[in-house]
Amino acid sequence: MTESVSAPVPRPKPLLGASDIRALAEELGVRPTKTLGQNFVIDGNTIRRIVAAASVDPEETVLEVGPGLGSLTLGLLDAAREVVAVEIDPVLAARLPQTVQTWRPEQAENLHVVLADAMRVTELPAEPTALVANLPYNVAVPVVLHLLETFPSLRHGLVMVQDEVADRLAARPGSKTYGVPSVKAAWYGTMRKAGVIGMNVFWPAPKIASGLVGFERHEPPATTATREEVFAVIDAAFAQRRKTLRAALAGWAGSPAAAETALRAAGVDPSARGEVLDIDAYTRIAEAKAAS
Repeated sequence: MTESVSAPVPRPKPLLGASDIRALAEELGVRPTKTLGQNFVIDGNTIRRIVAAASVDPEETVLEVGPGLGSLTLGLLDAAREVVAVEIDPVLAARLPQTVQTWRPEQAENLHVVLADAMRVTELPAEPTALVANLPYNVAVPVVLHLLETFPSLRHGLVMVQDEVADRLAARPGSKTYGVPSVKAAWYGTMRKAGVIGMNVFWPAPKIASGLVGFERHEPPATTATREEVFAVIDAAFAQRRKTLRAALAGWAGSPAAAETALRAAGVDPSARGEVLDIDAYTRIAEAKAAS
């Protein structure tokens, strides 16, 4: 009787560690700045955790925002067919291909670096199907919303943001953290909290924990109202979140009476507050106002 021999488990490919990150930064004369929200991941296991949680398919094109010195980029190249990296810092953008050539020479041609502000980018060299990024805390929500609006090919993703922002993006109606980011994100897809990342895996270490938010895209609500019209209602409803919708939407509708008319036509209680409504309710309010 012969014993079966199991195939050896392949060792994970090396990723950038703390000493590698610091050496790269010193070589480039880079000091992480608060202005750009730069906190570089220095722990390989954290990179592997993020890539695994993102559920990237080997045939996918991944959009990465703010690749920095390339720690997450290497992990994504191991999992995906290609990576489009959008970097606002020209020094970091110029160095990234060389880092990939050194650490993943067989994947070098699968990296596309775009020197641009992710808040303004409208074209990419390849059509992305997944968004995976360690986003700067100060622009995380507008970046996510802009990319989902601009690139409908994005079907799913995982972003690392400030933990508090992660809670807001994934919040459901009625919760204390539910607000403008929660409702607008729900226009594009289903958001979920996918974990918490500690502070000691970054350089420099931030003063607060980070959260992972995963999303799956779905079609926007079926509506005759435009996205801009729906988002205008959302902004108005949360601008004065302690007020009833009748009062909060008075400026948007033209008067408290007009707001009440639109709300009743949408099947919404005028005495309710914005944090109890889901995206479909906001869509109905926008439709009712447009029809009046």
